[in-house]
Amino acid sequence: MTNIEYRMSNNDRTFHYIILNKPYGVLCQFSDSQGRPTLASLGDFPEDVYPVGRLDYDSEGLVLLTNDNELKHKILDPKFKTPKTYLAQVERIPDVIALEKLRKGVVIEGKKTLPAKVKLLEKEPNLSPRFVPIRFRKNIPTAWLEITIYEGRNRQVRKMTAAAGHPTLRLIRIKIGKIELDDLQCGKVRNIELKDLDNLY
Repeated sequence: MTNIEYRMSNNDRTFHYIILNKPYGVLCQFSDSQGRPTLASLGDFPEDVYPVGRLDYDSEGLVLLTNDNELKHKILDPKFKTPKTYLAQVERIPDVIALEKLRKGVVIEGKKTLPAKVKLLEKEPNLSPRFVPIRFRKNIPTAWLEITIYEGRNRQVRKMTAAAGHPTLRLIRIKIGKIELDDLQCGKVRNIELKDLDNLY
């Protein structure tokens, strides 16, 4: 893996900008005292890069890695409201009322979520099967939602859909700001193009 190098003019520091498609069942960190799979199993990364935010053990998709603390701040600080987009497979077919509830915000842990963009997909997205199948319940249909949130609370999308009566069965993050997962395969990594860095900043 060849990392993009961007040198600051004042201190000549090398910054790295990498995205990966995190598989299900991998911790979003580089070490674990219990011996569970971590990001370290997915490639040889520069020693000083860390994930920007978290993606749950049981969630999949886009993770951004960098040693650029200014960029981390811009993405994680709630005041910047960096959009993050997910595909969520949920139990049952949400009706108009449930979708509007998710869009306007639901109360989780005593605090209402910010308004979100929510779209019910007409057909199942073209995704690789998860190596651990989701738990299907007999005679209960599932649906796929595209959800964009503007904050980053713990397990937020899962808690939102549950509060609306539609527990999430599978969750994939596909976009942070204007950085997209595109066709990056599960478990693979690639560099962020410099034009996309301009969009993040």
